[in-house]
Amino acid sequence: MLWNLKKVFLTEDEILNAEYDLDLSDLDFNGGAPFKTPVKVEAKAENRAGIVDLAVTVRFDYTAPCDRCGEETITPFVSSFRHTVVQSLVGENEGEYIEAPDFIVDLDLPVTADILLSLPAKHLCREDCRGLCPKCGKNLNEGECGCSLRETDPRWDALKNLFNEE
Repeated sequence: MLWNLKKVFLTEDEILNAEYDLDLSDLDFNGGAPFKTPVKVEAKAENRAGIVDLAVTVRFDYTAPCDRCGEETITPFVSSFRHTVVQSLVGENEGEYIEAPDFIVDLDLPVTADILLSLPAKHLCREDCRGLCPKCGKNLNEGECGCSLRETDPRWDALKNLFNEE
């Protein structure tokens, strides 16, 4: 969404609000499309003593397979971000600000970047997910599989026989 902030830049204490839906359904992230529904974006631009502050709140459902058991899960997220908006960038601080040439800022770019940076590195269906059995692949959240998880090194089998002889 292109947002014209000219009035905010030119008028101290001016506030401008915007709400829109951001479609990220085509975004490929970690080999999948985790945004099945649009992201709800609420933005507020405010001129505080000549500095334009941008506050953004996003609400979305994140769909991804659990990293332990593989079950697809949907997790609701609400995140908030703040940025300072400037008309032009010069120097070393270019990564700290959002540039709005001609008083216009494209909100989709920083909002998408902020969302991706806020996602967890590990996605679990629940905190106590038991994952899959390493032998048979059964989902252990659904019950035990009966596999013996105790494995022995066959090189030690000769020692077992020492104690079994009578």
